[in-house]
Amino acid sequence: MKIDPFTISISSNEIQDLQQRLSVTRWPSAIENADWALGMDAGYLKDLTEYWLRQFDWRAVEATLNKVPHYKATIEGRSVHFVHMRSRETNALPIVLTHGWPSTFAELLKLGDMLAHPAAYGRASSQAFHVVIPSLPGYAFSSPPTALGTNTFLIAALWSALMQGLGYDQFMAHGGDIGAGVSTALGLRHSQRILGVHLNFIPGSYQPHVGDASPLSTDETSYLATRASWIEREGGYSHVQATKPDVLGPALNDSPVGLAAWIVDKFRSWSDCDGDVERRFTRDEILTTISLFWFTRSMPSAIRLYWENRLQPMKFDSAQRVSVPVAFARFPKEIFVPPRSYVERGYNIVRWTEMRKGGHFAALEEPEMLADDIREFSRQFR
Repeated sequence: MKIDPFTISISSNEIQDLQQRLSVTRWPSAIENADWALGMDAGYLKDLTEYWLRQFDWRAVEATLNKVPHYKATIEGRSVHFVHMRSRETNALPIVLTHGWPSTFAELLKLGDMLAHPAAYGRASSQAFHVVIPSLPGYAFSSPPTALGTNTFLIAALWSALMQGLGYDQFMAHGGDIGAGVSTALGLRHSQRILGVHLNFIPGSYQPHVGDASPLSTDETSYLATRASWIEREGGYSHVQATKPDVLGPALNDSPVGLAAWIVDKFRSWSDCDGDVERRFTRDEILTTISLFWFTRSMPSAIRLYWENRLQPMKFDSAQRVSVPVAFARFPKEIFVPPRSYVERGYNIVRWTEMRKGGHFAALEEPEMLADDIREFSRQFR
């Protein structure tokens, strides 16, 4: 496997182009006092855009991102970007952390640092990890797929190959959102190499086998109704991305303000912020994610993963089960969470933690709580 060091370096021309586009934004008409009722507060979006144009310092963000070691690996003709935080501890456990949408590798850097360097956060050095944080294919600095077929199961195979190439014969896997699907696929199809799977989200398409001997309980049928109701109210983005991504992609690739609206809505709706997105995320954190998608022109390829996963959902047959140990961290403001009984139909749940606070973007909202839960789960593998 060919692995080369990588440095993030966005050209000055790209930055100037972004600033020009922001300065000539064609603003849509607005409804008075609508606030966020229609999906985006026009006033907030204008304020954020002004900050992006006048105050956001990409060069400072770039310098911070480059403080961690970046690499690119060539795997089966694909270029995969990843961050590799190697611990100095001899007993450190390897772990691969996988992000979701609309996220990037950057969302996992704080969590990764906590896991790789526990002593710096008041935890025992014996709890250290060798941390690998790849960018999903077509996200940020990983090359976009050029042919159909790149779904969570193929990505799991790429991650398995990457970890093997880094010298990790066995490793743990953690993920949320799409990353939960990739981590699940690792547990399903690469169980001989997976020590354990830690999740803070159960894949949205997850459907376990339900036999006649064990029909769905009241709690389980209630969950399915709740999930269907959420999809009806909030799932428009997913339906478009899963059915017609290349209709939406050009607009998100051409308008930075349109891209910002598409992403910020999710940060606000899915987090534990009580409707105030900046209660959980700083403007710089929000704009780091948006800028990474913008500068790499990766949103069109990123949303195609929804199309791919619709064709290959997490629908288990009677012989399928994630048999390796699985831990689940349940954050109270997650968009929807199945009851434990429903999850246990397809996963070997050995640890289930009810978190005090936090939502869908757990690694960014509550990295310390998430890191502690991963550490506790890992004790059995050390």
